[in-house]
Amino acid sequence: MKVKYTAAWVGFTAAALVAATGCSSDPVRDTARKAAEVADSSEQIMAALTRATDRTEQLGSAEVRMATDMGTGAPVTMEGTYSWGDGYAFDVEMDTAAAQMQQLQDAPKTRMLFVDGAYYYDVDPQATGPLEGKEWMKVDSSAVFGEQGAQALSGSNGSPSASMKGLKYANDVEDLGSETVNGKTTTHYRAVVDQEQMGKFKDAFGTLTGSGATSVTMDVWVGADDLPVRMIQEFGAVKVTMDFDKFGGTAVVKAPPAAQTGDLTEALEEAGAAR
Repeated sequence: MKVKYTAAWVGFTAAALVAATGCSSDPVRDTARKAAEVADSSEQIMAALTRATDRTEQLGSAEVRMATDMGTGAPVTMEGTYSWGDGYAFDVEMDTAAAQMQQLQDAPKTRMLFVDGAYYYDVDPQATGPLEGKEWMKVDSSAVFGEQGAQALSGSNGSPSASMKGLKYANDVEDLGSETVNGKTTTHYRAVVDQEQMGKFKDAFGTLTGSGATSVTMDVWVGADDLPVRMIQEFGAVKVTMDFDKFGGTAVVKAPPAAQTGDLTEALEEAGAAR
């Protein structure tokens, strides 16, 4: 797989070649050899990340622990099942207080589902309003990310597998060596994906992040089985950490019964709460 080199690397190599032309031919050959070694190293890294991406996509689901730090308070932690084999879905429990859900849920943990492009929150039935007597609150992803963002996340595009696929757009990759993560021996890779290199996600990126960021730095720790053990994505002030505990064999995620669900999508869109 071909890799686009960073402007800094190209500039450094060009400067070294120009400086070497005033000397003997050996430094020129040495510089060319080093440049070739860097290119070969980048291709080896991308090959390893491609194997990890393929393995992740093939297994279709995982048990995941996740923390999202928006840089504005306590990180929101979640733990549960993520599935991407037949569309993106998840079934997790998150910290109620960190997610600021105390008005709707007394329990310290709130169950949240994502199925067919909609979020479902397990809430305490309310006395009045759209959640009167309802056990679940529904919010379509368009109310969270806008129509463009929701389309970008359709299918399996929002899944951990899609995040791994996004590495192919990276224009800067590094092998940071061997590290032990969650008791497993891993290789730590870092990649930077610029907004201009995000393909169909380019225009939606600003909407999805809302942080003014123009690139994503992705750190991935890959185990000996070519599967990610940990993934950290940072863009602007936002940091998302995912630890993968087990791949494959997770239960199918299903939407709650319609009779037990109150839909707040239209109310949120009218209030402009997520624009």
